[in-house]
Amino acid sequence: MTIDLNSDMGEGFGQWSMGDDAAMLEVVSSANVACGFHAGDPAIMQDTCTGAVRNGVAIGAHIAYRDLAGFGRRTIDVDSRDLVAEAMYQIGALTAIAASAGGSVTYVKPHGALYNTIVHDERQARDVVEAIRGVDDSLALLGLPGSAVLKVAEHAGLRVVREAFADRAYTPAGTLVSRREAGAVLHDPDLVAERIVRLVEDGVVEAIDGSIVRLEADSICVHGDSPGAVEMATAVRTRLTDNGIGIAPFAS
Repeated sequence: MTIDLNSDMGEGFGQWSMGDDAAMLEVVSSANVACGFHAGDPAIMQDTCTGAVRNGVAIGAHIAYRDLAGFGRRTIDVDSRDLVAEAMYQIGALTAIAASAGGSVTYVKPHGALYNTIVHDERQARDVVEAIRGVDDSLALLGLPGSAVLKVAEHAGLRVVREAFADRAYTPAGTLVSRREAGAVLHDPDLVAERIVRLVEDGVVEAIDGSIVRLEADSICVHGDSPGAVEMATAVRTRLTDNGIGIAPFAS
């Protein structure tokens, strides 16, 4: 049994840094690299891709709304023409930079408000899928199980990869608890590691109200900007391998 560990990376901007990407790249198997719209800039993108190639970590385009000030966490009603073009722009930019580092982009993961919007919004979900297919229809799409975008992507012939979150609380419906609510982000590495082993082995996770939610996942995300992110990712990796579960990218 194997599982992928992914993390959002390259989320600094200019002289402003976020997260310890160098350390995280020694733990995870896939890196979701910010493409400049919610965070990141060309130099940071190149540094992150170079580190990923050095560590044998898969590279994914972490695309977002054009929202640097809000870190991509503000929902924007973008028209389809712009959303498709902006998503293609981000994927294309990272594709070129990854190639310069000796690597390649193998998947796409939407970020923040865009990720959450296309769980339910079929119009924006179709736009994201159209953008991916317009750039490279061999790219996989990483998203929330049962989301509109994964259904649209699968119907369009894209490879879909189901994602679970190590450091986020779930609602009884299997969606993420809003960051505006208390308890939405988990901080205890041992508790998180225990939850993830249960998820991988049994396919269930405890929701914020104590109920049990069935959740199938091919990849586990540890957010790189969370306090103690590297410690948490290391605890998750260690607990998984101690239980005989290998860590490997879903795309390479």
